[in-house]
Amino acid sequence: MGKVLTPDALLTQLQQCRQLGKRIVTTNGCFDVLHVGHLRYLQAAKEQGDVLVILLNSDTSVQQLKGENRPIVPEEERAEILAALTCVDYVTLFEAKTPVSLLKQIRPDVHVKGGEYDPKTLPEAPVLEAMGAKLTFIPMVAGRSTTSIIERILHVYHQPV
Repeated sequence: MGKVLTPDALLTQLQQCRQLGKRIVTTNGCFDVLHVGHLRYLQAAKEQGDVLVILLNSDTSVQQLKGENRPIVPEEERAEILAALTCVDYVTLFEAKTPVSLLKQIRPDVHVKGGEYDPKTLPEAPVLEAMGAKLTFIPMVAGRSTTSIIERILHVYHQPV
């Protein structure tokens, strides 16, 4: 079995992990153009438990969040790239704007988000709190974001953003 799973297959796999006493960590995002900020973030997320699960925004949900020109990298490729990282145990796609529904099913021990969020602005925070999951925020790597990479590329080619 690979690391990229359907939500149903993921739930089955996580049930087995829990039976072995593993601590489940989730995070979610678009992870469009992977960069060192993403890598450091995911490595730090993995340190929060035993099994790191990425809930990956589908192409449709990325467009809803970021606009019609995103994502740059299609969902299947984003999932494959993330799954190739040694710190990542599983990747699953979700279609909604937020992962709340999937988090309710997974019931992680820990959910990790970037430092640009806080409990007041994070849509999934109330659900995580209600289920007793720990919510951890990891500082962003300054100057590293997909948007800044895209802007830099466009600037080099003298295209308006």
